[in-house]
Amino acid sequence: MKKRILITGGAGFIGSNFCNLGQEKYDIVALDNLFLGDRNNLDKAITFVEGDACKQEDLEKCGTDFDAIIHLAGSSSAPMFNENGITEPYRNSVVSFTQVLDFAVKNNIRKVLYASTSSLYGNNPIPLTENQTVIPPNHYAVTKHLYEECAACVARIKPQMDIIGFRFMSVYGPNEEAKGKYANIISQFIWDIARQTAPVIYGDGTQNRDFTHVSDVVQALQLAIESDQHFGAKVFNIGTGKAHSLNEIVSAVVDAMQSDIAPIYIENPVKEGYVRGQCADISKIKDELGYAPQVQLADGIRDQVAKLRPERIRQTSSDELR
Repeated sequence: MKKRILITGGAGFIGSNFCNLGQEKYDIVALDNLFLGDRNNLDKAITFVEGDACKQEDLEKCGTDFDAIIHLAGSSSAPMFNENGITEPYRNSVVSFTQVLDFAVKNNIRKVLYASTSSLYGNNPIPLTENQTVIPPNHYAVTKHLYEECAACVARIKPQMDIIGFRFMSVYGPNEEAKGKYANIISQFIWDIARQTAPVIYGDGTQNRDFTHVSDVVQALQLAIESDQHFGAKVFNIGTGKAHSLNEIVSAVVDAMQSDIAPIYIENPVKEGYVRGQCADISKIKDELGYAPQVQLADGIRDQVAKLRPERIRQTSSDELR
């Protein structure tokens, strides 16, 4: 019998990839308010409920008999907190997470997986390890830090539950069009070149990130669902353990798109808290979940280019952190 999984943010970037890749293995219900999601991201066989994870009644519309919840709803990048005040993005993130935990406790759902972020690390020493002290550098990271602390509190009260956080590195792949200007820099570069526009790089392009294909994120989530271990409130990095500069990324995108467009370099407008480097230590998730990244960067970029859907791209902007 298939395990029954509720995905909040299920029509979004990571959520839709989990749904589409996992539909043969799981009985999936995707909940999404379509702020950053697109119903067309989902295969037609996926059960979709339009609703807001901040509302208990919308969670209940999905049913109550689930083996696990994957919580991916909420404000998903730092720039979202800088445009129209912080109240609404905090509500989207914090209220949705606490509602999901209440829903899980009420319905005896013993496994909740949720998206944390590598942004918590700021400019901590590399490689980034889960036991490092973190000081969230922005509002987005603050909400994810709250997730982790809240999960620990609930797990102490409900010790039978697993509430597992994943500190995503720089995740890329198909189905990001609905995120528009909040999408990963790889998507931004691909979209720029598709429109015959020069990609913009802040500084000299030597800053680096641990670019992780979304299918490897799906792999890690599935491993956590299938594991019989009891984790309680635990946090894992999801990455590749390798870092690539933005110069390398734009070169790989240009090659994949067979383009001769050169990037434009501008002075970095981000004056505070800019992350120069990001690379995960993934030994913990390897040891405890058996995770091993499968997708090489060049292959992942070629796959994303092949699946480009320019008609679905929402507004984009050079204000995205680079």
